[in-house]
Amino acid sequence: MNSIKRVLMAIILLLSVTIASAQIKNGKTETVKIYGNCDMCKSKIETAGNLKKVAKVEWNKDSKMATLTYDSSKTSQDEILKRIALAGYDSDKFLAPDATYDALHGCCQYEREAKVAVSTEMKMESAAAENHANHANHSDTAIAKQQVNTQLKVVFDTYFLLKDALVKTDGKAAATVAKDVLTALNAVKMEELAMDVHVVWMKEMNGLMAGAKNISETQDIKRQREFFIPFSKSMYELIKVAKYETPVYLQFCPMANGGKGANWLSKENAVKNPYYGSQMMTCGKTVETIQ
Repeated sequence: MNSIKRVLMAIILLLSVTIASAQIKNGKTETVKIYGNCDMCKSKIETAGNLKKVAKVEWNKDSKMATLTYDSSKTSQDEILKRIALAGYDSDKFLAPDATYDALHGCCQYEREAKVAVSTEMKMESAAAENHANHANHSDTAIAKQQVNTQLKVVFDTYFLLKDALVKTDGKAAATVAKDVLTALNAVKMEELAMDVHVVWMKEMNGLMAGAKNISETQDIKRQREFFIPFSKSMYELIKVAKYETPVYLQFCPMANGGKGANWLSKENAVKNPYYGSQMMTCGKTVETIQ
């Protein structure tokens, strides 16, 4: 009886994939493992992955295997898996943000397995092979990369403006600029980020959002500078992998943070301390150059 049931389920799955392929132009079908537990997971995974007439996801809660059918001229396996990760579900390629996973219903919190992030070298080798095989894909990739650089550049530029407001000890300006930082962060299209950048973004985005929000909600310069410490740490992790159009300097003041020391990022090698402003403008030094 169980064998008959399994055969019927396989037939139904095959029919659903066939129908999905017929509805999606340039349909490409692949199977991947996505971690989850229950029917609620199935609904969330499929909802996150599906795009009308572009992508269809069918997930099996028993095998944890998902069948992806998608228009390869409009999307990719990576983009689908990124959307699913952002809904809280790991695959073997992308990790869900910890906060998103933690927010899942108790029955949906599957056992997480250790994953190894894709290395920059692997990404470069893969890109080189793809470019060699298809010049059209090379053009599309270049355009996507340009878009990613543009949206993250806005994030970094507003961070530098916020740092400058703190250097001037201007709490009102810092609060205003922090709102611009938050807007820039919310505008980032995560599905367009390069794979290595995406991994870091998912780890740091909650800290970045919280930091910008906290600074924007007060004009107390002391509190703003306290929030700026962890905010700068998260921004450093992001800019280190995403890069900037010019060299960026990681600078350190040993007096800040109650004598524990604190870092910040600057486009200038000359030290202008955001934690003390004119009181100790040049206190600190450059400890790393990010190019």
